[in-house]
Amino acid sequence: MGMVIFGIDAHKRTHTVVAVDENGRQLDMRTTTQTTTSDHLELVRWADRFGPERSWAVEDCRNLSRRLEADLLRSGERIVRVPPKLMAHARDAGRSYGKSDPIDALAIARAALREQDLPTAQLDGPARELRVLIDHREHLVAERTRHINRLRWHLHEIDPAWDPKPQSLVTDKHLRIIATRLADTCGVVGAIAQDLVARIHALTLDIRRVQVEITQRVEPLAPALLAIHGVAAISAAKIIGETAGIGRFYSRHAFARHNGTAPLPVWSGNQRRHRLSRVGNRQLNAALHRIAVTQSRSHPEAIAYLERRVGTGNTRTEAIRALKRRLSDVVYRALVEDENTARARGELVGFDSVTLAVEMSTAHAATA
Repeated sequence: MGMVIFGIDAHKRTHTVVAVDENGRQLDMRTTTQTTTSDHLELVRWADRFGPERSWAVEDCRNLSRRLEADLLRSGERIVRVPPKLMAHARDAGRSYGKSDPIDALAIARAALREQDLPTAQLDGPARELRVLIDHREHLVAERTRHINRLRWHLHEIDPAWDPKPQSLVTDKHLRIIATRLADTCGVVGAIAQDLVARIHALTLDIRRVQVEITQRVEPLAPALLAIHGVAAISAAKIIGETAGIGRFYSRHAFARHNGTAPLPVWSGNQRRHRLSRVGNRQLNAALHRIAVTQSRSHPEAIAYLERRVGTGNTRTEAIRALKRRLSDVVYRALVEDENTARARGELVGFDSVTLAVEMSTAHAATA
């Protein structure tokens, strides 16, 4: 039958799968009743009727498709992730109007058929754990910030002249001072302010604990990445978690395209210029930006490079963008070095290929 692509529109309760041939023609469609492992293995049995030459395409929304991807990978299937923005063009080019699960699944399959360099899915590993920890820390920080903002309003109501310095409400010293002063305050507002101080202190302790765990996990995984000037444990963990295995990028240019540091050409005729890219993984882009800003203040080579760019007519902002593009290559080489080191130890950052092969053959045998 030739190569068959299975486009999957994943949801919380059901998954809709559409099979298309190598010309994009729909062959069949199936919807699961639930999203359990047994339902996913039933999809594999259904796909066996189309032959061994097949691939699965899933919309890149991993909060909904993570269990599905893990079950398919353990069954020996190949999965590519389709960015949601690619589906719009595939849906518009179709002959069907409206929006439904089968239409979306068909658009996903045709987008995967059209794009040949989409990232492939992998089993979770240390990179996934770091990403979860980083997300947890960011949620704790955001919650603490909300409490601090509320506390400032209550302190202003108690005494308009009481205005703690910025960033002071995250230190134990200033929290103790505020708690001592609030102890003599009566009324509901004072009681709420005391409760907020206790909550902020507890969240601060939790954030420190999570940060220590992140540091302990990232140091053995990314020594080369941490050796880059301006890269601390939090930035390294963010990069590792968002990259999810540098091996899925075939070159440093593909990695730059993924993280949004590759400039976009916007020229015609004799005027050649580029503009800032608004696409790509913005979390990775933000991490690279923090590194670039740090290096622009304290790294001699980066300072000299920025001065050279400004001397050629670039603005400071354009020079920072150019530095981020160079940093993308530096980070790419460091991640490759760290992954090669982990492979030599038998501990890949993304997943263990030997264990994965065993899991695939075992699970596929169970579906036969």
